[in-house]
Amino acid sequence: MKYPVFKDLIIFENEDFLVVNKPPFLATLEDRTPNTTNLLKLAKQHNPNLQACHRLDKDTSGCLVFAKNPEAYRHLSMQFEHREVYKVYHAVAWGVHKFEDRLVNRSILAGAKGVAKLTPQGKPAETYFTTLESYSRHTLLECMPVTGRLHQIRVHLAFLGAPIVGDELYGGEPLYLSSLKRKFNLKQQTEEQPLIKRFALHSHTIGFRLMNEEPIKIEAPYPKDMAVLIKQLRQYS
Repeated sequence: MKYPVFKDLIIFENEDFLVVNKPPFLATLEDRTPNTTNLLKLAKQHNPNLQACHRLDKDTSGCLVFAKNPEAYRHLSMQFEHREVYKVYHAVAWGVHKFEDRLVNRSILAGAKGVAKLTPQGKPAETYFTTLESYSRHTLLECMPVTGRLHQIRVHLAFLGAPIVGDELYGGEPLYLSSLKRKFNLKQQTEEQPLIKRFALHSHTIGFRLMNEEPIKIEAPYPKDMAVLIKQLRQYS
């Protein structure tokens, strides 16, 4: 894998914080894959003082905040702890759904193998869902998690019968262009690839208070794979 240049990922920076648009397929912190890099490693090569204030799943793209000093790290950690950070994700889900501030309030338990499940024995988890665009068999959703549990948005959408495209762990099948486009011809001896090679989830907006208490909101544009997916859905629905 060709690793991105860290400074090219930066979408906001001041003296205390730095926000990047995390690319998909890159872990935030160390993961179990040997000989791979991660976003924190790339960040520390850019500036050794950077600390990741939260994390995104390896396949999730979008807004990720780093603190440049311990005070900034503490300041934002407290906002996460008190659920004062504004977080908006976009997901492409299977099925046509009309959600308007639909709340899922279901506890989540993180399993031993990194798989989350809904159970009253888990930790409280709340997410709000709103439909942004509907297509013939899919929906672009705005997801606003109140809490930050393992795979929270993915599990809550599966519970609603709206699993994320490409999220096979939680019932979301891959999406192929041949299923959208009527006259689709694949070259012989080639196997069709899915439109997106991960689950279609993007951390679109993050909002928090800076050190001077000024509120700020940062938006991360879609990466290429998510943009292409949405374009094809708009075109063929």
